[in-house]
Amino acid sequence: MKHLAVIPGDGIGKEVIDAGMEVLDAISEISSFNYDGEFLDIGSERYLKTGELLTDEDISSIRRKDAVYFGAIGDPRVKPGVLEQGILLRMRAVFDQYINLRPVTSWFPLVPLKREVPFDIRFLRENTEDFYMGAGGVFGGSKKDAHVSVRRELYDLEIELGTNSSDGDDFAFEIGLLSKKGTTRFADYAFNYAGMRGEKRLTLVDKANVCTHIYGMQRTIFEEKAEEYGMGLDFMFVDAMAMAMIVRPETFGTVAVPNLFGDILTDLGAQLQGGLGMGGSGNINPNGVSMFEPIHGSAPDIAGQKKANPIAAILAAQMLLENQGYHKEGSILKKSVRHCLDNRFTTPDLGGKMTTEEVGKAVCEYILNQKK
Repeated sequence: MKHLAVIPGDGIGKEVIDAGMEVLDAISEISSFNYDGEFLDIGSERYLKTGELLTDEDISSIRRKDAVYFGAIGDPRVKPGVLEQGILLRMRAVFDQYINLRPVTSWFPLVPLKREVPFDIRFLRENTEDFYMGAGGVFGGSKKDAHVSVRRELYDLEIELGTNSSDGDDFAFEIGLLSKKGTTRFADYAFNYAGMRGEKRLTLVDKANVCTHIYGMQRTIFEEKAEEYGMGLDFMFVDAMAMAMIVRPETFGTVAVPNLFGDILTDLGAQLQGGLGMGGSGNINPNGVSMFEPIHGSAPDIAGQKKANPIAAILAAQMLLENQGYHKEGSILKKSVRHCLDNRFTTPDLGGKMTTEEVGKAVCEYILNQKK
């Protein structure tokens, strides 16, 4: 019996998680996979009522689970960043989910690329460091709210520009931080993952020609690990990687990328495979509680209209199954998605006319037929 924390969240998160839960129920009917799910009320509605984001009680409950199945958060009534930092980023940090796994797969013919060459990129995004740590602030004439100490060089630059505190001008800054420990474990996971896929090379994406300190250290560690694992290592600057994904995505296998750039490139990847409604992801702690979610947001503009694409949430469920050791079941689920796409059982974003619920039921029907 697997114990899941289920967090539908906001907007279409509730709709796609409903479809995903039905799919997990169908899988449990034809296999040895068995689970129970505890629904947790974490999201904008509770925050607007109580001011609570991720509570100690929430954390305690999640720690007792095998995995988390997450929908989406976001609400136009809440200032951007409050829910994301207070719930999603904090959950990743609290449970040390230092790997974000995002597959980018060619779901032909429902991809925008004209070149029908199959691709299957596995982005491994470092999930707890880089520029997403909240190390920053504002300083200057009218504000002195810095979360970290401002180095003397920044103050000297302020004087040089003629915009010091006496002039009333402000500076905002964000600092990216990478630790040797965090980068080393990221590299170990990446090379192990690529090796399990039968690959002999790994691609590391960065911007080391500009951010020389943090990404220079990252390169050094990855080079050492490449030698240790006996594998090849290719470097790509993030801008060059974005271009290469458009013209030759089939040339990439496992790609390791720091947090900020990974967030951007994997959204580009989602569009290459048909849109945000096609992307599942896993926030992984190899030795703890991992969380699986669609990469899209809460989409309040279409919430309640029954046209949200549930495939991303269903693929997140597939990743959850595989993470928990149910690889055969995960394979069946992925085949069911392929079957639905091939037969155009799709929502409006993919040119279809089916509702969220109808697509979910079509996936379930294929799964249940495997029992016969």
